[in-house]
Amino acid sequence: MRIVVYGAGSIGCYVGGRLLASGSDVHLIARPRVADQIARQGLHLSDYRGYAARLPPSCVPVSTSAEAIDSADLVLVTVKSAATPDVAATLAGRLRPGAMVLSLQNGLHNAAQLEAALPAQIVLAGMVPFNVVQLAQSHFHQGSEGELVAAENISLFHALPAFNAAGLPLQLEADMKAVQWAKLLLNLNNAVNALSGLPLKTELEQRDYRRVLSAAQREALALLAQTAQPLARLTPLPPSLLPTLLTVPDWVFRRAAQRLLAIDPQARSSMWEDLEAGRRTEIDFINGEVVKLAEALGQTAPVNAALIRLVRAAENGGRRNWSGRELLAAVQGS
Repeated sequence: MRIVVYGAGSIGCYVGGRLLASGSDVHLIARPRVADQIARQGLHLSDYRGYAARLPPSCVPVSTSAEAIDSADLVLVTVKSAATPDVAATLAGRLRPGAMVLSLQNGLHNAAQLEAALPAQIVLAGMVPFNVVQLAQSHFHQGSEGELVAAENISLFHALPAFNAAGLPLQLEADMKAVQWAKLLLNLNNAVNALSGLPLKTELEQRDYRRVLSAAQREALALLAQTAQPLARLTPLPPSLLPTLLTVPDWVFRRAAQRLLAIDPQARSSMWEDLEAGRRTEIDFINGEVVKLAEALGQTAPVNAALIRLVRAAENGGRRNWSGRELLAAVQGS
């Protein structure tokens, strides 16, 4: 099976690199900056459990053009959500009929956009539950636990051995919408983390930051309850109980969090990385989905709307590195 990773940033380089390291036939399509780094330094991969691999440049096929798509059996789409329409148009012009496309992106609607443009291909929604941070040029580190998830489809069974060999088993789910909404609830912390300027573990160990996340999650859960949207269970605790856990004292949370999710001290959100690099974030496709749902129901989501405003301001050179108390006051006053 020939696998092409379209949009090899942190997630794409890590997943594609793990597949390459285990012997799969993989080609990365990346921005010129990332492609140049890989061409000079190869890939260095690591994770919070002690995994480590170094792939020299000669072992990492990478390009900036889309030609590799022509012979792909499986395309892993890992671009930011705003780029999905452009990727769909590119794939539609090159991808052979019957090839598979797996969207490993944040947000709710990327697979549907790809599917609409690719009626002759098999398009599936997927989800990456773990955090990947770029520690240095060409060094990508998995900083939290979790297994890849994909929509259940018989055609994907041919790809399972490759992911198993890479140590990234694919968990197949029948109701991906429930999985995507559950992941989005967790991703509401991306904005909090980006505005804190802190590593994920440090941020989550401070109650005021968690209270902001709790308020954002409560808004989303209240809206989802009105639509009877089911939610997958991505952590040992049901999604409905997460906001309550987030508001407990720090010492209680630290003890409970050890059982819920392993996060190492180096993990940070992708939204923090985007702000650091001066890139536009995916805030519209995460907190923005909560605001859109509220509008569709004739209601508002003031906490998530406030986080959007603050992240947009940070994108334009505005304030970052908020303390938990300051951030909580800002969203409570929205």
